[in-house]
Amino acid sequence: MVAQPIMAGWQSSVMAPVIIGSIGVALLLIAFGLNLVRRLSERSVWYLSMNIVGALLAAWYAWAGGAVPFVILEAVWALTALVRLIMVLMPRSS
Repeated sequence: MVAQPIMAGWQSSVMAPVIIGSIGVALLLIAFGLNLVRRLSERSVWYLSMNIVGALLAAWYAWAGGAVPFVILEAVWALTALVRLIMVLMPRSS
């Protein structure tokens, strides 16, 4: 039997949430930056989808860390982006 390093389990259990949270924040920042330089419109499906996924990943990370105020912030961010996405995708009736 091969001995496992004592810290191996700790490192993987700590790194997974950090990686997931970092991906979420990166998506939010990339969407924001692309919008600032006018490469993505705030009404584009890509922009809104990046905001939804990024905010949900960041909310999960905040939840894993027990940061409830940030869970609320990110959940509201994701919800508002989702509402906006639905509005963009649904044609207006005249």
